[in-house]
Amino acid sequence: MGCIMLTETITLKIPELLYRRLQNTAQSTRRPLDEVIIHALQIGSPPVWDDVPAEFQADLAVMDRLDDDALWQIARSYKTEADMERYDELLEKSGTGGLTAVEAQELQQLRQETDRFMLQKAHAAALLRWRGHTVPIKWCHYLIRADSNGQITLLGMRPASISLG
Repeated sequence: MGCIMLTETITLKIPELLYRRLQNTAQSTRRPLDEVIIHALQIGSPPVWDDVPAEFQADLAVMDRLDDDALWQIARSYKTEADMERYDELLEKSGTGGLTAVEAQELQQLRQETDRFMLQKAHAAALLRWRGHTVPIKWCHYLIRADSNGQITLLGMRPASISLG
């Protein structure tokens, strides 16, 4: 004999931002909105991004509309070797006080790009997990850089099959 699932209908007022996020998820995953809402009630709402710096919130907000393939592409992306080498070079010069004004500006820009990059990767992985995917991390190496002040920056991840040295 089959199992009969009883359902109840309720009317619920929710904040507009949450509704838009749930609607975006439904559209991007091609699932009915009520299925997405039931999923959210069962496991919690989609990952939030309102606790990140304001300058990055729009970048993360737009990710709700991305399909799973686009999120996987972001989650699996990594910084290039050239980006890492330039960042290291500027950090070393910064530690010795040898940065020009142009280089200091470039270092600041690279830090901001790296922060944006890592926030997007983390948010993509969180969205994928929320959508029901398994997001493995054992396939990668973390790329970490420390500046002369001990500030540690997570630059990204690389597949374990790529040599770092």
